[in-house]
Amino acid sequence: MGSIDAKYRYVAAIFGLTGLVGTELARKLLSTREWKVYGIARRPNDGNVAIEMESDPNYHFISCDLLNSCETQEKLSGIKDLTHVFWITWASEFPLDSVECSDQNKAMMSNALNAILPMAKELRHVSLQTGLKHYVSLQGNLVKSTENGDTLFDEHFPRVTSGHNFYYALEDLLQERLPRYKVAWSIHRPGLIMGCSKKTLYNFIGSLCVYGTICKYLNLPFVFGGTKQCWEEMCVDASDARLVAEQHIWAATEVETGAKDVGQAFNSINGVNYTWKEIWRAIGIKLGAHVSEENMFSEDFVFSSALGDKGGVWEEIVAKEGLVETKMEDLANWGFIDILFRCPVKMLGTRDKADCLGLMTRYHALDSICYWIDVMRAEKFIP
Repeated sequence: MGSIDAKYRYVAAIFGLTGLVGTELARKLLSTREWKVYGIARRPNDGNVAIEMESDPNYHFISCDLLNSCETQEKLSGIKDLTHVFWITWASEFPLDSVECSDQNKAMMSNALNAILPMAKELRHVSLQTGLKHYVSLQGNLVKSTENGDTLFDEHFPRVTSGHNFYYALEDLLQERLPRYKVAWSIHRPGLIMGCSKKTLYNFIGSLCVYGTICKYLNLPFVFGGTKQCWEEMCVDASDARLVAEQHIWAATEVETGAKDVGQAFNSINGVNYTWKEIWRAIGIKLGAHVSEENMFSEDFVFSSALGDKGGVWEEIVAKEGLVETKMEDLANWGFIDILFRCPVKMLGTRDKADCLGLMTRYHALDSICYWIDVMRAEKFIP
């Protein structure tokens, strides 16, 4: 793990390998044959997703508890050939916007930087993934609205002053530490991430797939439970994991990073408007569930109440269909879906900055959802 091997153009460390974007990013990097990839996570990805990477000689997994400073130093300081770091991990032990959450996430990144920066002499870029929650606070709705009532955030929107958003702590840490090593960085802010993983707390596609599968198995209607506003209006941008991964690579290797541009931020969103009302029926059909045109929407339907006791049903489905062994909670987070479909704050960003600099990839939310449903099926997470 010394100087860069001549057969590689780049060497990456992906922190958060087992998440929605981390796995997709590793796949994209390895597919080019220009990258050597170190995948770093507390535990290996024990699903089928990791098999293709584990057999790739350009891929190396490192199990590391980043909250343990001694372990982090021991396991990461020897990686001296790094050219790029992709930080896509976070600690979810404490509530968002709490002091404890902010401090814990800052400690993880600080431990990693302490181990890497003095030794990785070829490091040129750190790519940090946060999210559109950069622009809002769970302590109160402190947002401005456009003339039509929608909240549109660009990358220069001021930080909110309530709460302790750990995104700010991570950005500030990069600003503090990287300039002295002459390392550039970029920040990426996705919305609702759509991808495939069983290691993700806020797993939208997994939740949707489990819900549709249970509806089909029990012959239940595929109902959207939430507020009328979330049903009829676009309230959060969709972010396909393929696009987010592509943007990480683009910003780290193609965007001009002169002295004045070393800390650029980019919203990382699909860029095409959608509403659940217009795409919900197609999602249900894709999952093989029964969808009633007259009763697709219900303000009274609460996912955590309706599905919280269906763990046994899911185990039956897994056994009957010969699926990868999972518990319902591995793939589905009903509390997250309830919050998402009843969220009183809109999180909508602009793509102007990335577009102007040449990143033109776009996806419609329905296309993203259908693609990742197919991936979930191919990986045998759902029938």
